[in-house]
Amino acid sequence: MFRLSEHPSLLWALRTHLTSDTMLRTVCLQHVAFEGPGAFAAALSAHGVSLERYLVPQVGLPRDAGDLLIVMGGPMSVNDPDPWIAEETTFIRSAILAGKPVIGVCLGSQFMAKALGATVRSGKALEIGMTPVHLTSEGKRDPVFGACPDTFDVFEWHGEIFDLPQGCVPLARSEIAPLQAIRYGTRAYGLLFHLEMEPSGIDSLCLECAPDLKKARLAAERVRSTALPYLPQLHQTADRLVAHLLDSAR
Repeated sequence: MFRLSEHPSLLWALRTHLTSDTMLRTVCLQHVAFEGPGAFAAALSAHGVSLERYLVPQVGLPRDAGDLLIVMGGPMSVNDPDPWIAEETTFIRSAILAGKPVIGVCLGSQFMAKALGATVRSGKALEIGMTPVHLTSEGKRDPVFGACPDTFDVFEWHGEIFDLPQGCVPLARSEIAPLQAIRYGTRAYGLLFHLEMEPSGIDSLCLECAPDLKKARLAAERVRSTALPYLPQLHQTADRLVAHLLDSAR
């Protein structure tokens, strides 16, 4: 009788094959090298999920959206005429309408809004650094954000805002942006703010987007020092969001 336990190399190969075939895949679309998944990467690793990163303007789009799609930020606008922006918008729309779990962050949330037919436009002022946001009635009932206080502080770095796309519910707002977080169905979240931000990410933004600081009359050290005490709590919410979407993907 053949006993698999007596063939350790075959047993190892089988286990490796099963693990690679059953492990969930996260696809992360980046637009600049300095805006990566941050704390989302640690959350995904803790849940045993693989992470593939694509710097879309340089390498193009992946073959599919994986089991979880994360769309990161960037200094460009979804209204720019670059061909890759139109291609990515179509890619994101297909993922959302297929029911894929999606997280859109900052520019990524604007991509989501545009993909679902909403207008993306300039806000009345830049929002940079820690900003209080207020949950809507829908946000207070949301399985992720319902665990947050009615008002809590988030890290921001954006100048554009968006209208509410058809089929979405508003989850949070600020004084400048009427829509800080939205949800499409139960599995696609658009966040104008950054739950994933890490100290190195703040340093990179302050360096790479220094003209924004000058325009907003903000000092880099002030932005950094004010944000650091809030990052652990933001990361807890990031982990809760990842866990919620992974549960829905399994």
